[in-house]
Formats: sequence, C-alpha cells, structure tokens
Amino acid sequence: MVIRSPHADVDIPDVSLYDFLFAPLSEDDLDEVAVVDGPSGATTTYGELRGQVDAIAGAISARGYEVGDVVALHSPNVPAFVSVFHGLLRAGITVTTINALASGTEVGKQLAASGAKGLITVSPLLAQAAEGAEAAGLPPEAVVVMDGADGYANLRDLLTSGAPAPEVSFDPATHLAVLPYSSGTTGLPKGVMLTHRNLVANVLQAEPYIPLTRDDVIPAVLPFFHIYGMTVLMNGAIYQKSSVVTMPRFDLPEYLRIIAEHRATVLFVAPPIALAVAKHPLALEADLSSVRLMMSGAAPFDEQLAAAVSQRLPHASVTQGYGMSEMSPVSHTIPVGRDDISPGSIGLLIPNMQAKIVDPATGEEIEQPGEGMSAPGELMCAGPNIMAGYLGNEAETRDTITADGFLHTGDIVTVDADGAFYVVDRLKELIKYKGYQVPPAELEALLIAHPQIADAAVIGVVDDEGEEIPKAFVVAADGAELSADDVMEYVAAKVAPYKKVRAVQFTHAIPKSAAGKILRKELRAA
Repeated sequence: MVIRSPHADVDIPDVSLYDFLFAPLSEDDLDEVAVVDGPSGATTTYGELRGQVDAIAGAISARGYEVGDVVALHSPNVPAFVSVFHGLLRAGITVTTINALASGTEVGKQLAASGAKGLITVSPLLAQAAEGAEAAGLPPEAVVVMDGADGYANLRDLLTSGAPAPEVSFDPATHLAVLPYSSGTTGLPKGVMLTHRNLVANVLQAEPYIPLTRDDVIPAVLPFFHIYGMTVLMNGAIYQKSSVVTMPRFDLPEYLRIIAEHRATVLFVAPPIALAVAKHPLALEADLSSVRLMMSGAAPFDEQLAAAVSQRLPHASVTQGYGMSEMSPVSHTIPVGRDDISPGSIGLLIPNMQAKIVDPATGEEIEQPGEGMSAPGELMCAGPNIMAGYLGNEAETRDTITADGFLHTGDIVTVDADGAFYVVDRLKELIKYKGYQVPPAELEALLIAHPQIADAAVIGVVDDEGEEIPKAFVVAADGAELSADDVMEYVAAKVAPYKKVRAVQFTHAIPKSAAGKILRKELRAA
C-alpha cells in the first residue's frame, strides 16, 4: 500500500532556487543579518549577501562559464561559501560540492567524474585542490582560491569584476542545481542529480515540521557541502530570513561559545554532537538556555541519547529526521511539538511525500496497521524532492528508482498506525561513520590494490562507544608480512579521515556467492 504524509501538500513554485530565496526579499529584510562568521563575528546582511551573489554570478559568466557547466566548490563552512554557492546557481552553473576532508586523489576523481570545468576552494585546502585539479586536467586559471593564494584568482576578483549578473533561462524542473556525490545503497560514489525544483521543494516540504523564523540564530556546524547542511540549514535559514553563524569545523568549546554569545535558538546536529552537548563536562557548564530546538540527522539517534539531550535542554524540542542525498535530502522528521511521537522514531512523512514498505525477500508491499506496528520492510519513497538520477549511470538509476517513481532507500523500517516510521535495520551496504557515508566498495578497491593483499572486504561494525566503524577483512598475499597497523596506515594515507579503516581482521578467504558477491552477513557473524 502507498502511505501518504498526514500533512496537506504544499505548493511548489516553478522557479529557480535564486528566485525562490532572494527575489522575495523586502526592504525590511535587507538590513537583517544573514550570515555571521563564527570565529571573527563579522556579519553579512541579506542585502549584502544578495549583492555578492549577483556580483559572483556576473564574474563567473564573464569568465566564460555557461548555463549547464559544472563548477566544483571545495570549502568548509565560511560566509563566502554561501555567496559563491548561490552566485554559481544564479549564473545557471551546476555546483558539485566536494567534502572539505577529501584527499587530493578524491578531489581529482570527483572533478573528473562530474565533468567540472572549474574549482573554487580555500587556501587551507589548496594542496589537495591543486593535486586534484592537476589530475583532472584543470589548469591553474580554472581554480579560484577564495581567501587568496599566489597564482590564483580570488573572491575579491569575482566581487569587483563589475560584470552584471547574466540573464539566464532554464527549466527549474530539469536543470541541475547541484551534483553531490553519494554511494546510494551500495557501490562507489555517484553523482546525484538534483534540480532547482528538487531543492526548492524540499525547503518547502520541511518547513511545516521544522519552522524557522527571522528571530532564529543557527550555528552552522553541519557542513554546507553535505546535503543536510545545504538544504535544511543554509537554504532553509535563508528562506525564513534566519541568521546563520558559520563554523569551519566542529570544536566543542567554540560551538558552546557561539551558542551562548549569539543566543543560538536552533541546533541542527548529527548524533556525535548531540552526545557531546548531553554529556561532555564542558557542555554541562555552558549556557544553553536560548536553545528552543535540537534536530538530529545523518545517522541513527536512539531514545537513550534523546532522553539525555532533553535533560540538558529541558525547554527545547528534541527531534530527529531522516533522508539521503537522493531525496534532497529530507523525507521524514518528527514535527516540532509532537511530543507524543517517540524520539527514537524518524518521524512522519513530510508534505508531498509518499512511501511504501516492501518485503525485500518477496517484493510484497507491507500494510500500515490499524493499530500497533507493521512488519519490517525496505522503505521506498516518492515525491518532488527525489533526484533526477545518477549522472551518466542509467543502470544504477533504474536499480534505484522504480518505473512509478519510488526510490529504494536500502533501510529496513516499520510504521505504526499513526504514521510514525522507525528504522530497524540496514539493507544497504553503506557504512555511516559520524554521519558521513563510507562506501565499502571504495575501500575494498583500495585494499586490493595493495601488493601484499590478495583479497579484502569491508563491513560496518559497532565499536565500544556505539559508533559504526569500517572494519576490513584482509586475505594476505603469500609470503606477505603485513600487520593490522600497516593496513590501516595504508588506507589512511589515501582517503579522507572519516573513511579510514578502524579495525582489521586477517582471514584465509572472503566468503562470496556464486556470482562473486561478497557475503557480508557471514562476515558480520565471524
């Protein structure tokens, strides 16, 4: 059966993200603070932000980029990220966001895979950016270093070019706005094609359940390059004219300082940050009295952790949501004020969403019960926020999105009579480490390339702190002298820190099916 959101559908205008967020600005809005640089306290008003966006759009167009070109944005959370991101979209550019922790090799792979014609980064990440650009064949003149570096254009050059914002025309329903990379339910990272309509829709869909106001102050600790930070935090805040305080990286003392000094009201977090807020000694001494809402996402958030957070934030709503890059990203969340829904639930379907729960063994649809809880099955979702597909990968797209528009999530869920969903297991192979995606296939390919490794497999296991971590099963080559530390150091030198293998077990063989597929269930039982 098809399960529908209990909330009425919202109207989704047929406009670009720029027109949706910036065209409605009133005279009163222009002097309101849009972005605050957390470390320095420097502010950017909505009027200044729109001016910067228009100036960057003009400069990018004058540099020869055309509607539909792809430009990579490789940066931590700084105010310039907001200006550059929306300036590129204003010019009709498709933005592929690159994880700030990515290695040079990973940067190069994404640049090549996305077909990026330019790269915008910051000086602390220039070594990785330059390595990736060279590997992808991008010349230095195609690289912009926002805060400046010898031999490269910078943000000031873009803001002062004097070129007018271009007149662009495209269909928001089909024109790609962003191209984040996701591993979906399995396999190597793939370009997720999200249109302007996808992003506009998801902001409007989330708003009834996560209402923000002009008075809200939101620490931006979740990275803007991640779809959660991009849609829920950055774009959602701009839509509601809230103020965002940027943090280039998570640092607990700095986070607590920003909350207290800026009187932060809404905290969008991943579970590790929620845990720190609930239990770290520094947090126990901090002034968190201004917080009215904490919403967790990107990884499972259990009832025990929610209860601990609620004790620390007794006057705040503590909720969680669910989504994935392929859904722009939100499909479910607990509405603010719905204290009758267990905090262990991922919540209700947001407006305009439909879902099915399907038995993965039989393909039969599972009914929502009239009372109690349903049987478990794979969650499948449909709605205006579902991606257009994977870039250049029709086979994976067909495997992920059904003919009637339902997306396979790879998560096993149940639903109760009131429409609250609960994640109970994972069908997909993807590992979630501190909210970041870690695709086993990527690590396996890297391990097998080691001359002393004959075969390898990677699964997610839970460590002593309750965190899912990548564990490698390694078959050493004949005569190899290889330790677990050797394996972990080899991988760590080639991937972003969150992708590191954190446990190694040597074995005589990797269990596989007749078709050669790794039997991960057998490894989990080992």
